[in-house]
Amino acid sequence: MAEQKNTLFDRPGGYAMPAGAGPANRQDATSGETIVLGGDSEPVHQAKPGVLVPSFEAADPDTRVYTGDCRDVLANLPDRGEVDLIFADPPFNWDVPYDEWQDNMSRSQYERFTYDWLDGCIEALSPTGSLWVNIPDDTAAEIVLHLKRRGLTMINWCIWHFRFGQCRHSSFIMSKVHVLYFAKDPDNRTWNPDEILEQSDRASIYNDARTMAKDSNKGMRVPMDVWYGPYLGRIQGNNKERRHGHHNQIPEAYLERVIRSCSNEGDLVLDPFLGSGTTVTVARALSRRGIGIEYAEATAASAWERINEIGMVRTGTTGGSSAIHPTRGRKKAKS
Repeated sequence: MAEQKNTLFDRPGGYAMPAGAGPANRQDATSGETIVLGGDSEPVHQAKPGVLVPSFEAADPDTRVYTGDCRDVLANLPDRGEVDLIFADPPFNWDVPYDEWQDNMSRSQYERFTYDWLDGCIEALSPTGSLWVNIPDDTAAEIVLHLKRRGLTMINWCIWHFRFGQCRHSSFIMSKVHVLYFAKDPDNRTWNPDEILEQSDRASIYNDARTMAKDSNKGMRVPMDVWYGPYLGRIQGNNKERRHGHHNQIPEAYLERVIRSCSNEGDLVLDPFLGSGTTVTVARALSRRGIGIEYAEATAASAWERINEIGMVRTGTTGGSSAIHPTRGRKKAKS
């Protein structure tokens, strides 16, 4: 069916805007249907009660790092129910040699572990909070279904695309990770699109006059749901962001996009798998309060050095172009 123009509003081009997946995601979150997943048969983690004492902390803004199993820390967090934004990049169960953590559970144990820490995050979130999860193909579907059965609404299923996947010949090279964005209340969540605008292809490639005819944000757009471009690749080798001794480090530009769009200055941002410390480092640089949870003491100490002493090293990455084609100049009319 050909696309029909919508004449009920004044918009350059005048094309109808599709409803998209939003209504379906809201319905999934409120359906009440029973979703049964692998790992449900495993025993639920019983959190150890106790008073939490930060391993590291600083003020202005309030920043804390706790060491231990995130399932236990989340259950005893003094800020439980008050966290505005959670970003989680969990271990993938790929037998990576992390400090102290055993990254080789059985599949059912790993899925139970996943549901348990997700539940802890849900309980830590404020009623208007948002949850982001960085996860590969293996477990993306299970996380989506579990969050839906817990009543959260999926706002976006984004893709983080990178050019340096591990070479293989048995299948296509993996060059992406899923970026899952959920909210407790889709109608009452923090969303700051103007904080993350980038130059549109219409402006950067085609010199399209229509994008400059807008009343605001001329030539700019909210980023698409496939993330790539300058400073959004994997952190490798001699990259100035690189923290040696850490695995699977995420670029600061990625976290800056998440934190700017889904929190405000003074809000509380939490990362249950602190790792190299990117989330809390960027949160502190952007005047957000931060909580990091890390299983291994040595890893937590290294992350704290970055958070409190080194800080964010790459700023000013927003607003550019992610175009994959060069500018196409307008042809001059023949005389």
